[in-house]
Amino acid sequence: MKDYAYFPGCSLKENSKHYEESILPVFKAIGHPLEELEDWNCCGATAYFSVDNDMAAAVCGRNLSLAEKQGKDILAPCAGCYLTLKKSNLFLQSGAPEAKKILGDLKRSGCEYQGRSVVKHPLEVLVREIGLDVIRKKVVRKLTGLKVACYYGCQVVRPYTDFDDPDHPTSLDALMEALGAEPVDYSAKTRCCGGLLTGTIENVGLRLNHLLLKEAKRKGADVIVTVCPLCLFNLELFQDKIIKTYKEDVRIPILFFSQLMGLALGLSRDDLGFSRSTIPLDAFWAKIRNGGQNV
Repeated sequence: MKDYAYFPGCSLKENSKHYEESILPVFKAIGHPLEELEDWNCCGATAYFSVDNDMAAAVCGRNLSLAEKQGKDILAPCAGCYLTLKKSNLFLQSGAPEAKKILGDLKRSGCEYQGRSVVKHPLEVLVREIGLDVIRKKVVRKLTGLKVACYYGCQVVRPYTDFDDPDHPTSLDALMEALGAEPVDYSAKTRCCGGLLTGTIENVGLRLNHLLLKEAKRKGADVIVTVCPLCLFNLELFQDKIIKTYKEDVRIPILFFSQLMGLALGLSRDDLGFSRSTIPLDAFWAKIRNGGQNV
């Protein structure tokens, strides 16, 4: 595995701390501890590109410059950070006049960037570089009997298709299988959760999330796992409103994939951020106790 600079972004330091609390121990447990990119700045999130494309690229360019100076590529667990950093990286390497100007500005500010860093998501690194065979050997407690709906969302598999199919991705499903869990046939795995629509046009956001929750329940999933902090936020925190609006019980736990990985690798659930879940996990823990198998 290459040497990566871990880019947490804002979400993993605030409302999605359980993502960081699980992804870091998981990489350490499989023998590849991560070091945080020193002095990183906010990536601007995807919305910034709609406000000022050049400034957004420059903001991300500074992070790319910091990683390049350390001789590392960037590992970005947040789907939004992954997308914006990757988009900026490709733009800055494009040779376009605007890109050259931004690179010149970065250089003058002490953040020279020559385009040598690569941006990757942990899912890609786990499946493609470390490999499922290695991960299987690290599993100490199989998640047998646990039915999982793997939700990729929009930004990890689209528009860039470096490591998975944009319409029918399988990497997260394969990872869950390696842990002993059973991925359900979740046809909504790449449908949009609405992003910020839950806070702007709420009725649209609620409808989109209702469709995702309903499909997971219909397929018999015990839990939805995701790779995106915003997706988890929408799917988890709006369940009460969705149930009230649609008069349908679609309550289901929403977890980060790294939390399930941590359990399978034998890490303590107290150290994986499960206490931050707002949906009761009693049925989930019962399933783990009754179905889990020690290796």
